[in-house]
Amino acid sequence: MPESYTYRMRVKENVRVTDPACQDEVVQLTLETNNCSAVTSFQTGQYVRIAIPGLQEPSPGYFAIASSPEDSDVYEFFIKKSGALSQYLCGLPEGSELDVEGPMGKGFDLETHKGSDVYLIGVGTGIAPLRSVWRHIIHHRTDYGRVHIYAGFLTSLHQLLTDELENLSNHDIEVSITLEMGNDNWDGPIGYVQHALESDAPDSKHAIACLAGMSVMVDACTETLQNLGFDESRILLNY
Repeated sequence: MPESYTYRMRVKENVRVTDPACQDEVVQLTLETNNCSAVTSFQTGQYVRIAIPGLQEPSPGYFAIASSPEDSDVYEFFIKKSGALSQYLCGLPEGSELDVEGPMGKGFDLETHKGSDVYLIGVGTGIAPLRSVWRHIIHHRTDYGRVHIYAGFLTSLHQLLTDELENLSNHDIEVSITLEMGNDNWDGPIGYVQHALESDAPDSKHAIACLAGMSVMVDACTETLQNLGFDESRILLNY
């Protein structure tokens, strides 16, 4: 696992990714090193601690890396504008500097599960560490069997990465999106991701599941997966 240490990075891009009509703002924040060298290597699912140089407040926070380990020039994050630090980060212009400590956490160890089917399950900005996984899998697609993403969002306005998710079929990756609250134009599943899992009843044989998101969702999906025959050792969390 890569060694964790603190270093200075700068904002390369900061782009809103939720619909402008959505009251919840989520940005895709891209950081690069000051000398444009390679970022510290990491494992899918790991996170970093971000702090504002020279300031005690807002206090530092932890954010999952959304880019893949193969993207060696940047770290990408999906940040929801909520607390003091996330509000600050969402408004940062290009070139702003941040202190980054990491990578941290156990991440998702896919190396020991080559040949397995992979199910990625997350909601909201919890999709960030899962994006790291599916982008990594694309680079090593023949190492894994069926790959299916179950993503949940509050409404269609809250959806993230719509175009990217739609294009994953080009890499033989299936995607199921569930909205907690549907609308007249929505013909997909309505409810929670565990309901979509239960309905699809994926085959647990030679399969792993990676979960990311709110603890209540993780707990509910873990129970659903266990009821479908998934052994606890094949239900992976990144922390």
